Order: sequence, then C-alpha cells, then structure tokens
Amino acid sequence: MSIRTFLLAGLLALPTVAMAQESGMPPALVRVATASLQSLAPVTLVPGTVISRNDARLAAEVEGRLVEVADVGTEVAIGDPVARIEDTQLKLRHEELVAEVSRARARVEFLDKEEQRYVRLAESNLAAATQLEQIRSDRDVARGELQVARSRLAQNEDQLARTVLRAPFPGVVVERLMMPGERATDGANIVRLVDQQHLEVIARAPLAYYRYVKRGQRLELEGLGDRAEGVVRTVVAVGDENTHQFELRLDLVPGLFPVGQTLRVAVPMDEVREVLAVPRDALVLRPEGITVYLVDGNNLAQQVNVTTGVGAGDHIEVRGPITPGDTVIVRGNERIQPGQPVTVQGG
Repeated sequence: MSIRTFLLAGLLALPTVAMAQESGMPPALVRVATASLQSLAPVTLVPGTVISRNDARLAAEVEGRLVEVADVGTEVAIGDPVARIEDTQLKLRHEELVAEVSRARARVEFLDKEEQRYVRLAESNLAAATQLEQIRSDRDVARGELQVARSRLAQNEDQLARTVLRAPFPGVVVERLMMPGERATDGANIVRLVDQQHLEVIARAPLAYYRYVKRGQRLELEGLGDRAEGVVRTVVAVGDENTHQFELRLDLVPGLFPVGQTLRVAVPMDEVREVLAVPRDALVLRPEGITVYLVDGNNLAQQVNVTTGVGAGDHIEVRGPITPGDTVIVRGNERIQPGQPVTVQGG
C-alpha cells in the first residue's frame, strides 16, 4: 500500500465529530432534557366517554300549565328556579285551608274554656258529670279536626312550593323538554340539567387487564389532539358474558373536555416496572431506524441508535447506549448533524 493510499484511508476513518468540526458547521440552537429512570407499564388504548356525574331530567311534581321554563344555556346554582307552574288554584285553596285552621282553633279554644267552666260547676254540684264528659269529648274531637286542618294546609303549602321547579345541583340547562304554555302532568320531564363541574370518564377494558387497574391510579387520556390525566375513582369488577370487559370510571378536571367527548384511555396491560425513559420528542424517526442525539461534555451532538419500549404520557422507554442523567436533545434535533456544536436554549 502506498503512503498516499494509507493517508487516504486514515482520513476516511476519522470520527464524525472531527469531520463536523473541520466542516465549520455553526452551533445549532437546541432544547434538551434528561434521560431518567421511570416507573412505566405497557398500555392499551380503550375508548372512553366524558360524562357528568350529575345529569338529570327534572320533572314536574304537580299538575298545571307551565308559565316559565329556563332557556337552554342558562347557568343555575343549587335552588335556583328552572321552571314555574301556574299556582292560582293552589293559592285559593291555601286561603280556604287557612280559614279552616282558624275556625278549628277557635272551636278548640271555646271547648277548653267550657271544660274549665263545667269543672267549676261540677265541684259546686251545679252540673252533671255527663255534661262535663260530653264537653271533654267534643273538645277532643275538635282537637282532631284542628290537626286534620293543619295537615291539609301543610300539604297545600308543599304543593305550592313544588310549583317552582328548582335545580338540585349547579349546572347548565342543556335541553327544554316542554315549553311555556304547555300543560305539565305530575312526573312529566320539563328540562335537562347537566353539571359541568363534576365530570368523569367512563370506559370499558378487557377483563385480562383488571388486575392492573387500581383505585386512585392516574391514567393517561387522549382526545381532541390533547392529553390529560384522569384518576381512577372506581373499578366495577363485573364482566359482561358477551364482551368480557370490566368498567372503570375516572375523575376528570373540568374544562379539559366537554361532556360527550370520546377519549382514549391508556389502560395498563402489565405490572409497572422501572425503565430508562426519555421525552418522546427526543426520538428522531428515519428509514434506517430510530435515533437520539446526546449532548456531550464539549457541547457536541452525538447520534445513538435506540429501540423503544413502553410509553406513558410524554415519556417512552429507550434501549441503547444511553444512561440515566444523559442530556438528550428534544428540540432542534430534526436537522442536526452528528458532531455538530450545539447551543442549549435557556442555558
């Protein structure tokens, strides 16, 4: 081999870093993160739906013509009226019952005084014992009639109160099931009220994964291009004989997704294990494989080939020449070249 050939082979064998430095590539502006050990588990995505924990069709409790129904979109607090039923007949009946109570009370008071008078007469032998017993009997009957009149008045007042349909929980009127002017019967649905502050996600997953889902566990949710987390509130340990699935419900922070939104819930398929993980943005996907760029002590980009494993949230397991604590590039890694100097954004 000639000296020229030997020198040419040596030049071709120089590390990529030296080639990058000699090429004079300018420093690339990048963002970085740290590879770390994390507890992850393989997951499967199952469909879920956002529902409200308080979603009710409010019904009339007395019969009558509707005079007011809240508009769709009306926000109400607990106890706010959402509908009113005409109460003219009930108010007239109320006045009648008030008079009956007053009359019954007056009769009881009269008979009480009569009893006291006949007791004094009986002590002076001026009244027969039978007359005293008759007065006491009439007084007891009058007391019973007073109690009946009071009970009827209370029932009427209860019906009057039920002519105003009030919200049992804070929420939004999402549907008018009857309109003002229509006659409502007892039990007829008038409005649908939905609580938008207490939301949950209901999902069903294969029974094979039941053992890996625990109450209080945080699971990843995906929907509308966004990601969030839900906390498992309950797990129903009963599977359907046809689908062989179990039900789980997760508490959801309000405002992230609307009621009725379809989501994907990441349900674990195995026990949690500790793995080396990096942010998903650190992966560079190319036809020849998956690579990650590390930043060495000289602020140079070093390319390493990796394979991926389980993922959860924004992190994913990687296998390759990476160790915990290594600095990986998560922004600006698409066009960077091996050995290129880098400037870390934000220091």
